[in-house]
Amino acid sequence: MTSTAITPDPEIRDVDDALNTAPRSRADRVKQRLTSPWATLVAIVIAVLWTIPTFGLLLSSFRPGDDIRTSGWWTFFTNPQLTLQNYQEVLLSGSASSPQLGEYFVNSLIVAIPGTIFPLVLASLAAYAFAWVKFKGSGTLFVIIFALQIVPLQMALIPLLQMFVTFLQPFQEGLADALPFISERQYAPIWVAHTIFALPLAIFLLHNFISEIPSEVVEAARVDGAGHGQIFFRIILPLAMPAIASFAIFQFLWVWNDLLVALVFSSGTPDTAPLTQRLAELAGSRGENWDRLTAGAFVSLIVPLIVFFGLQRFFVRGLLAGSAKG
Repeated sequence: MTSTAITPDPEIRDVDDALNTAPRSRADRVKQRLTSPWATLVAIVIAVLWTIPTFGLLLSSFRPGDDIRTSGWWTFFTNPQLTLQNYQEVLLSGSASSPQLGEYFVNSLIVAIPGTIFPLVLASLAAYAFAWVKFKGSGTLFVIIFALQIVPLQMALIPLLQMFVTFLQPFQEGLADALPFISERQYAPIWVAHTIFALPLAIFLLHNFISEIPSEVVEAARVDGAGHGQIFFRIILPLAMPAIASFAIFQFLWVWNDLLVALVFSSGTPDTAPLTQRLAELAGSRGENWDRLTAGAFVSLIVPLIVFFGLQRFFVRGLLAGSAKG
């Protein structure tokens, strides 16, 4: 018995060579664009433009107040003088013009952590329902939720205040017995406001990620007898963790740096005022103490930097997940 060698068609070889040399997926094309010399140059320019003012602000926070008010931060290199007086006045002083930031720092944590967890929990459940639970009117309801992103935040302030007076007052009274410390300070309106404002975008982003999970995985779990709860907690949540962590970083930064919602829905007293509200008052009534803002700004940066670098690996995976689908 003799064997005959099969020679591939030259046209087929040409097609294979073309497929091998061309970018194989959308991720490859995105990677090529982001790693091009021009993209690298633009990234370096943006980094330099952002870093120089930030470095100047950091340097100014260690300069004497008189030097900050009379000369630019670059004069430090010709007349170097360092002091911790700005940080001492911001963190330790108890005067009306320069109050301590410690209590307001804690208030910001109490506001930002639940203000991030609540919308993530509700949005992940809603995104799973829109992606994998078929019910009548789901498409229309999803479009309505998506359209809520265009509603200006300022338009909802007065209706929310009226809703809080009507519905949250009984809840606040019931919460007093279980959590007297938190209920007395009335954080619930701020939590609810941040949750409402974050839900449309959170549901939209998480839905887009969760809907891209291969249907074979979900169908295999259903064949094995898994219900929606088991599918959500054992399959969807682990796979969607990069997207959840990415939005958690954005939401935490938004809530931490928020001033408008805090001014409207907090009582304005030191009991509930966040760090941003106190920073706005550091400069004094006429802006005569604005040099203290240099130290206060870097005190407020500590927690966001910890959150960002702690979740950085999830953040990068979440950003690249959509482009890796091919």
